[in-house]
Amino acid sequence: MLKLLLVSPDENSLSGLGSALKEHEDVELCWADSGERALDMASDPAIDLVVTDELLGDMTGFEFASRLLSVNPRINCASVSNLSPEEFHEASEGLGLMAQLPIHPNKEDANKLLQHLRNLKGLTGGV
Repeated sequence: MLKLLLVSPDENSLSGLGSALKEHEDVELCWADSGERALDMASDPAIDLVVTDELLGDMTGFEFASRLLSVNPRINCASVSNLSPEEFHEASEGLGLMAQLPIHPNKEDANKLLQHLRNLKGLTGGV
């Protein structure tokens, strides 16, 4: 079972991603409406992946990723961003982000993200 935490002050912005992820029987979804709430939840070692919206109300997705490293550096993290791939790489360097997602990620994005996560977990002996 993969446990994923979606973080956004507006569930609608990640609703397409959430709906697509719910179609997978081996995925459990949790939601947080702010970065602080998600950081509290991230102390749970069972969480495999956090997906952040670009803006979380109380911080940016990049700020969240930076703080997540000190809370639980073993959790994989992906972030929604409208930056170009080059700008995203530059801005997120050192934050441990495994993927960039487009604004309003869809089913195809969800499937690619899950495949990437499963590959990572396979390499580390998880799942």
